Amino acid sequence: MSITTLPFGTLSDGRAIEQYTLSHAGLLCRIITYGGIITELHVPDREGKVNDIVLGCPSLAAYEAGHPYFGAITGRVAGRINRGRFELDGVTYPLPLSQPPNHLHGGITGFDKRVWQASPGKTSEGEPSLRMSYHSPDGEEGYPGNLDISVTYTLTNNASLKIDYEAVTDAPTPFNPTNHSYFNLAGEEADQTIADHHIQILADRMVLMADDIGTLEEKVSPVEGTIHDFRQSRSLAEFIAPPLHTHGENYLFEEGKVSEPRLCAIVKHPASGRIMTVSTSESGVQLYTGKFLAESELTGKSGHAYRQHGALCLECQGMPNGVNTPEIDDIVLRPGSTYHQTTVYSFSTE
Repeated sequence: MSITTLPFGTLSDGRAIEQYTLSHAGLLCRIITYGGIITELHVPDREGKVNDIVLGCPSLAAYEAGHPYFGAITGRVAGRINRGRFELDGVTYPLPLSQPPNHLHGGITGFDKRVWQASPGKTSEGEPSLRMSYHSPDGEEGYPGNLDISVTYTLTNNASLKIDYEAVTDAPTPFNPTNHSYFNLAGEEADQTIADHHIQILADRMVLMADDIGTLEEKVSPVEGTIHDFRQSRSLAEFIAPPLHTHGENYLFEEGKVSEPRLCAIVKHPASGRIMTVSTSESGVQLYTGKFLAESELTGKSGHAYRQHGALCLECQGMPNGVNTPEIDDIVLRPGSTYHQTTVYSFSTE
């Protein structure tokens, strides 16, 4: 078990950014204080070869210049709030249209672009952990209430990356964070798509996108009988192939939010033998297949341009537009309550 820190660079406004390296149980994870971004996650394959399995930028300058939320803490609300507005307790709040006509991933300057305070430590079981904290003031990106949030990354004794979220507010506010890591179990340097990945998502309900720009339908639909049905493990090849190039949807679990993480998804990469098991206490998970990666025209850490469907995201969260559809999933945090979420990415081989 070890935790080390090194300078990662300086932002354009002069603020210094640090990178923390957590190493334990065969895993290595690097996280920076800019956006709480997971910049690297090294995982062994069935032969013991270790690869970095998450996408990312080659430098701090590249992260600051803009990227599709690689590895970042995303919020206050991850995903899209329809029409960039909501009504709460009789007051209408307009939000920045960060992806017109909708509000995406917390706005123009969301959590992914903030500098977080880091506190390294270890659990009672001797596992390395890093607590990231941030104060979001009332009115930031249009959201009401002062919000204090902490996100703690832990490498566990059973080869898992555990992410614990906690937050309190002094006024009612929508709150729905996630981590936005992009995974390719072949390795980031492999320069290949996720067509050879197999995925299972243990949800029988979803909220579909109503249009090509991600506006969410305001109703729940069954997965049965659709291409989005992953209740049984199957290859992503057809899902992402032309002419579909499918994006992925917001999946909801029947039991809603729970107190302890339960299994929600399994990703397998037969060629390497890597398996990633995802568990969460949240009410849903967003699958994203990297449909728009090529449009970013970004060169990754290994020096190659990221291609369409070059990685997948499994973003554990509530329903993004839940503030406008509380009958589907209420995501409002109120004073006197504490938001808790735990998501665990576990790694093994076969």
